[in-house]
Amino acid sequence: MFAISLGDDGAELRPLEPWQAEEFLAHMDRGREFIGTHIGLADAVHDLDSARAFLRSYAEKTANDAGRIYGIWADGTLVGGVMFRTMDVAAGNAEVGCWLEPAAAGRGLVTRACRTLIDWAVDRRGIHRLEWLVSTKNEPSVAVARRLGMTRDGVLRESHTHRGTRVDIEVWSVLAPEWRAARSA
Repeated sequence: MFAISLGDDGAELRPLEPWQAEEFLAHMDRGREFIGTHIGLADAVHDLDSARAFLRSYAEKTANDAGRIYGIWADGTLVGGVMFRTMDVAAGNAEVGCWLEPAAAGRGLVTRACRTLIDWAVDRRGIHRLEWLVSTKNEPSVAVARRLGMTRDGVLRESHTHRGTRVDIEVWSVLAPEWRAARSA
């Protein structure tokens, strides 16, 4: 298995696969309330079977070139992850997503991991538009979109239900030429 360094603090980005379901569930249990504040992942992964099924669904997406999932490890412990929730290579579009447990927050791990993901998508796969969908109330995730140089395209009002409440979703994006220009600046 490969690991990509996320900097000199020892953090790594690695594929997250079905055989890691127990580690993924333990991570989710550590951060369930924090992670579940704004995204449904914490509710979807609640036992070993659901953890395995979730990771299997991304293994299938990877096999079909329709999505991917990677874990973020710090000091040898899974503390978060990034993913292409959707990826349509023919259309040149992908949606980036992320999550992190509270003990790892504030270290720039998600931003660094997303930069690695977006570099790969733009340079290797020819993705033209990368989107970031986020609850308007998820200030840390909005901050990541800003740090990545994304543009706020607008708000989808009450477009998503999370834990029984309708929420507004901000749509952020970066286009491949913008990404390349910012990277070279």
